[in-house]
Amino acid sequence: MSEGKIARLEDAQVSGKRVLVRVDFNVPMADGKVSDDTRLQSALPTIEWLKDKGARIILLAHFGRPKGKVDASQSLKPVMAPLSERLGAPVRFAGDCIGKQAEKAVGELKDGDVLLLENTRFHAGEEANDAEFAAQLAALGEIYVNDAFSAAHRAHASTEGVARLLPAYAGLALQRELDHVTAALENPERPLLAIVGGAKVSTKIDLLMNLVTKVNRLFVGGAMANTFLAAKGADVGKSLYEPDLLGTAREIIAAAEKSGCQLLLPEDVVVARELKAKAARRVAGLDEIARDEMILDCGPATIDALADSIESAKTLVWNGPLGAFEMTPFDTGTVEAARFAAQRVRERKLVAVAGGGDTVSALNHARVAGDFTFVSTAGGAFLEWLEGKPLPGIEVLRQMPQTDMDAAS
Repeated sequence: MSEGKIARLEDAQVSGKRVLVRVDFNVPMADGKVSDDTRLQSALPTIEWLKDKGARIILLAHFGRPKGKVDASQSLKPVMAPLSERLGAPVRFAGDCIGKQAEKAVGELKDGDVLLLENTRFHAGEEANDAEFAAQLAALGEIYVNDAFSAAHRAHASTEGVARLLPAYAGLALQRELDHVTAALENPERPLLAIVGGAKVSTKIDLLMNLVTKVNRLFVGGAMANTFLAAKGADVGKSLYEPDLLGTAREIIAAAEKSGCQLLLPEDVVVARELKAKAARRVAGLDEIARDEMILDCGPATIDALADSIESAKTLVWNGPLGAFEMTPFDTGTVEAARFAAQRVRERKLVAVAGGGDTVSALNHARVAGDFTFVSTAGGAFLEWLEGKPLPGIEVLRQMPQTDMDAAS
């Protein structure tokens, strides 16, 4: 991560100012209505803080992938009513995020008012981080706030370009996310354990290479563990694995050993001849997997060993499920490990931070997402942060010239 203090919203003087707030309203929709309001809820603290301070709040967001063209099916207008309901105050809407419609709507704002602008991705300049488009957005405001960690890994006009043109700050939701992931990886209470699962090593090479240099123990589960097992000489039958990445797996194993990171792999597994709910299954040792069987979950000895690692850890970072958790009974390893970690958090003996799309689904499936210290819904941004990559939408908040900060205050 780059050095430099991130400018925080609490340091800004916002009363009477037009404040552009980048939020993540790329929410699930069903029949034209918001079906999951998690991202709306996460934006409320920043919006409410700005309202209380008398700011004129202008919300920027994207929705879907309209590829630079207006698409009524990907309008943000359906977000206006549920956001207003949760905020307990009116939310205005402008049919564009730049131009005369946006300028007129912004011009009508009074202190404490909230305005939602139309999908920034209706303009090709958004994803291209076009300087002219960023300037048109910036002209609507006097202060910029990024409150969308989930979009911070994109160098888009509304996440990075505008922040170079206005005094820029991290919103409350973004700060909370950064505080938790930073505490978990950069200044953790040790021992630090990482659990990484999922299907493919190929999607998490950078993550694994970074983690082995930072954590005390790394448990690899899910189908990606099969590639590691095969790299160590196990016959994984017809299990999903990546034969072209056996060398990469060995490199990660060697890197872990060099860094003093204990790399943990399944020591027994649950196998079946087909992947379907309630399929006939059995527990097998690593030398007992038949050619027509596939590994679909961790075995009981592995779960016990992982529980021991969780019990001895002070901090846990989790990304990815440990088996085919979508199908019973191959959710056992994920569910039992998640519930044990949640119990340790409740007992105040563990700080547990998790993130990534499948991870959130898995923890919700285990009914413990609310018990973890922090669960990030950011997906790609969370993964890139764990990989040690700089996030453009975060880095630009570190680079604000002191003169801009002075002007803002």
